[in-house]
Amino acid sequence: MSDSMVFRFARCVVALWPLLIAVSHSAVIADEASKPNVVFLAVDDLKDWVGCLRGYDGVVHTPNIDRLAAQGMLFTNAHCASPKCAPSRAAVMTGLRPSTTGLYDNGHWWKPNLPEVVTIPMHFRASGYKVVGAGKVFHHTAGNNPPNQWDDYFKLTFRNDPWFRGSRVNYPWSESGPPPPGFPFSGVPGLGHENDWGALPIPESQYDDTLTADYAVDFLRGSHDRPYFLACGFFRPHLPWYVPQRFFDRYPTEDIRLPQTQAEDLRDVPAEGQKLASARRSDLKAIVDADQWKQAVRAYLASITFADWQVGRVLDALEDRQDADRTIVVLWSDHGWHLGEKQHWHKSTLWEEATRVPLVIDVPDSPAGRCETPVGLVDLFPTLIQLCNLPQLSGHDGVSLQPLLQDPMSSWDRPAVIEYHRGNAAVRSGRFRYIRYHDGGEELYDHRSDPQEWTNLADSERHADVIRQLSKWLPKRWAESAPTKNAFEFDPQRYSWRNKSTGRVTSGD
Repeated sequence: MSDSMVFRFARCVVALWPLLIAVSHSAVIADEASKPNVVFLAVDDLKDWVGCLRGYDGVVHTPNIDRLAAQGMLFTNAHCASPKCAPSRAAVMTGLRPSTTGLYDNGHWWKPNLPEVVTIPMHFRASGYKVVGAGKVFHHTAGNNPPNQWDDYFKLTFRNDPWFRGSRVNYPWSESGPPPPGFPFSGVPGLGHENDWGALPIPESQYDDTLTADYAVDFLRGSHDRPYFLACGFFRPHLPWYVPQRFFDRYPTEDIRLPQTQAEDLRDVPAEGQKLASARRSDLKAIVDADQWKQAVRAYLASITFADWQVGRVLDALEDRQDADRTIVVLWSDHGWHLGEKQHWHKSTLWEEATRVPLVIDVPDSPAGRCETPVGLVDLFPTLIQLCNLPQLSGHDGVSLQPLLQDPMSSWDRPAVIEYHRGNAAVRSGRFRYIRYHDGGEELYDHRSDPQEWTNLADSERHADVIRQLSKWLPKRWAESAPTKNAFEFDPQRYSWRNKSTGRVTSGD
């Protein structure tokens, strides 16, 4: 049997698992009162610039994320599965790395490529939970958030900035149109798509993330006769950085600290790393040439604080519930962001700025603390399975973090592994970051002496053994790239896909 046939057979077994759950675990499902609830909070494009991680060389206002970190376990060395929205979120929600699924970039739909895969919301539903969500949990474009994953879902339809949403494939529910007067609000001409910032002339109550939080708050204020899984995804600080003016006012321009950079930073970076760094560099150049670098950083910070405000609204609503003391709260971000470090703007690299993310897991009756062990977001699915005593699923690429939740100093020999595009991966241990590209180019950074990753040690004989040890964690097999959106016809009303080559129809409704 070929590897691809084995993979499909294994996934088909996983697909049948909810039926087995219904038969063999009915007694467990009936005992719903003993199950913890889960509030699953995602914040888009949020790097380590939160107060509790001290990633920003200045003051950042994140009181709500910080209070959650103080009462739960803060993972200070957490990393995404991929530094791009769609592959990162697909990995979180399926427990499978891009090298397993072939979902390497934003141009893939996960459902028609992996119709048999069980996701986090599917598994909770099959285990007796009420499963609801709002905002950006899977990737935000249409086709990535099938309705059959949820009991109810409040879609993100981009009411605030529809002029960016002209693609009918990606935004069939958005009313696109020409940019409004005054666009770009940043005053910087020549920026790339969406790369704008400012306060929109609308009430704060009408911002998309406010409406997402409203849904979550209303849900938490309601009564529920079974345990619930609530996913709530905030779009900011994803571009464009449109937030109410009061959040900009928290950051006077004179207090803004620019990221530390080095003029010759890329001199020792191999060709593929240079290529990733140069992507979208024209945006950085336009911002710097217009003398708006501080203003752009200010807008990113304002967007972080706006997202933190919405997180706080949900946490406040949860704290008012009688079942708050049996509710697990998870907060994560899909990847980080470059603001000029390594001469790069945006995400999509394998360096620290693009991969390190906030991760907090607050489990009732578990100790609070800080865990410095490197972990990956692909570990979240198996962790929730164990914490909630759900039936086990085979084939996940991550492992449960429960030992670290009980004791953050527990022995742990697994580094975090990050992948971006086929054949490119980084391995992050407690001290080192090792990168190997598809063409054999390598980078190695010692975070003990070089936290900015300015000096590539890959050619150092003194570090040859470090590279040998870390390279053992690189993917052994890389799946072929999954078919892109062009391979399918998507019907947004029926929420189905037809494979143009085979005629096979996959339903997500």
